[in-house]
Amino acid sequence: MGDHLVRVIAREAGVRGFACLTTAMGREGARRHDASPLSAAALSYGLTAAALLGALLKVQQRVAIKVQGNGPLGQMVTESDAYGHVRGYVSVPDLPSPINIGPEQVAFAIGEQGLLTVAKDLRVKDIYRGVVELQSGHLDEELMHYLQRSEQVPSLVEIGVKMNSIGELRVAGGLLLQPLPGGDPGALDRLIQRSDDLPPLAELLTDEQTPEEILRMIFGPMDYEVLEKRDLSFRCSCSWERSKKALMLLGRDEIESLMAEGEAVVECHFCHERYYYGVEALETILDEMSG
Repeated sequence: MGDHLVRVIAREAGVRGFACLTTAMGREGARRHDASPLSAAALSYGLTAAALLGALLKVQQRVAIKVQGNGPLGQMVTESDAYGHVRGYVSVPDLPSPINIGPEQVAFAIGEQGLLTVAKDLRVKDIYRGVVELQSGHLDEELMHYLQRSEQVPSLVEIGVKMNSIGELRVAGGLLLQPLPGGDPGALDRLIQRSDDLPPLAELLTDEQTPEEILRMIFGPMDYEVLEKRDLSFRCSCSWERSKKALMLLGRDEIESLMAEGEAVVECHFCHERYYYGVEALETILDEMSG
């Protein structure tokens, strides 16, 4: 079963739910950044968070989550678009890792003091930015705090990540529940109670429960319909052409200096893809700048 997200709505009760499986994208992110087990677990939390917020977007919109805590992980940045394409990085991919890695270890790596910033490109003139202070280092709790404080939407967010005995990602996934405007005020509370009665999300995913089945367990007898099932993947938007534009921003003198060195190499922070520009390619860039 590949990574995917399921979106459902209970119209009469006035709530919506999202559940996703993100194991493959977490593994791909860890592979691209050669991440240690603890860094890989933290990155999986961040990628899952981006996938959940990305499900709230409309066509052509994007969202970025930046976590800057006082833990040893440093900065973590993850992004998602409206089509299920997610990417991300951590500034310290080689954190020393304990034998057992769980939510507390990841929260320590992030830190309980710092800032969570959510930036949204909603295809309007200005980028929306919401900033809240970190409360605990548990990223799902931090997202609930952000949604309540910055967007005034009470929500349940749960992210489950489980590593295996040799430090590889076994499963990852997430859950997001929100009320709809004008809905039953108690409906979300009832869903939260049903969620609390279930095993932790990481255990459900380890037992091979699918996002569809998890939502079915939570919504139970409440009438709901499935609106969407979308594939999720670790996919970066970098390219040779975009990297060329970044080189142009350096200016003529810097590009001529790179030509003297024989080449320029641009490496993407998000996916570690490397783009090489030889002397001939750099000359072409100078010609385009002159033109």
